[in-house]
Amino acid sequence: MKFEVLKRNHLKRNILIGVVAIFIISAIIFNLSSAKYRVRNSVPIIHSEINYIPYDFKIMAMYQENDTGEYTEIESMPSNGYIINEEMSYCTLDNVNKDESARVYTDDKGQHVFSGLKKSSKCYLYFDKDQKNLNDEILAKITTQSIRTDFSTIVNATTTGVIYYADTDTGRTYYFAGAPTDNWVYFAGFYWRIIRINEDGSIRLIYSGDSSSGPVETGEATQIGKSAFNSEYLRNNMYVGYMYQDGKVHGLQNDSTIKTVLDKWYQNNLLIYSQYISTKAGFCGDREPSISLTTSNGKGGTGSTTTYYGASIRLNTNKAPSFKCKNESDLYTVVSSNQGNKALTYPIGLITADEVSFAGGVFYSSNSEYYLYTNQYYWTMTPYNLYDGIRATAFYVFPEGGPYFNNVDSAYGVRPVINLSENVTITGSGTSTDPYTVVGAS
Repeated sequence: MKFEVLKRNHLKRNILIGVVAIFIISAIIFNLSSAKYRVRNSVPIIHSEINYIPYDFKIMAMYQENDTGEYTEIESMPSNGYIINEEMSYCTLDNVNKDESARVYTDDKGQHVFSGLKKSSKCYLYFDKDQKNLNDEILAKITTQSIRTDFSTIVNATTTGVIYYADTDTGRTYYFAGAPTDNWVYFAGFYWRIIRINEDGSIRLIYSGDSSSGPVETGEATQIGKSAFNSEYLRNNMYVGYMYQDGKVHGLQNDSTIKTVLDKWYQNNLLIYSQYISTKAGFCGDREPSISLTTSNGKGGTGSTTTYYGASIRLNTNKAPSFKCKNESDLYTVVSSNQGNKALTYPIGLITADEVSFAGGVFYSSNSEYYLYTNQYYWTMTPYNLYDGIRATAFYVFPEGGPYFNNVDSAYGVRPVINLSENVTITGSGTSTDPYTVVGAS
């Protein structure tokens, strides 16, 4: 009997030890399993990473700004082109009170960042379209700034990420040359190419398509139609002017034929967007007679006196373009400008032959690989001469791409040029498929 009692005691002891062992092993397994889910992980959020414990926080809802400025709920976080609205976005600890230590924002690299989050944080995110100042965005994307010194050869290389600059009497101007793919703008329902950032910070654009054609580089869709520069051309220098007056070299009494076309187009298409268009910058129609030819001798310019104007020597003979407008009366501006002749009704004009040269064109030379090539004839704003006292001529861009000259009564393409205000905000990256788009004016 004693033996049997002892056997029962040992059995109880063994059972108790087994239960304790099972409990300890289970506890260890549970803790190890739980710890596996407590390790910190690094998870990509768009372009950035955050450190988190999986159940520490939740994104409860996300909202994205649409074209009307309203917010709609979205299922996934937007990628490029959007930034977190820091004022509207917030996190809570109890679904009621805002967690003041939490911060959500988009950094200067476009990465969405989450910091200061606590366990059980719940976040509500609002994403705005990323709006930037156009000037700043253009220069921020540039990897190379260069000075051109040789204008005797064409520029036809792909120049994406490259911008050129020149210092003038009024400041520094930045301009595109060659074949950039990053100088597209969509504004007021039309596509444009950036010619340059003017010295005053405004941005000069040339027309290159509408909403129906899309962004185009060649063909008639790169222009708004065809027109004579002036319908008259015989035996009078005045017909080389964008505005002109008989007997005055720099007269402003009458509108040219092409100015009438441009003014009407502006009134019909751009007037409602005038708050985005610079009224300071002007358009140079340089009528200063050249002193390099004895037939001009720095004089002439009126009546039937044979006259060669400055650009004919700069571009044809010297291959030395200039951004300077030689005479204030030939810098066409609106009345509210602080410079120029203040004679324009609307702030619209044409590209100059000098700007064509800066962009990579060479007098009477082919260049089908730069951004001003359209395989069309189109007018510039620059006079060439009164040939033999008979034919008033001006520069145009011929189909092969370079600047040349012809009688002003020729019917060539019209490509409007405007200057955007220096403080416009934009979205987009500047390519033809994702052009810089002026906020509020698309």
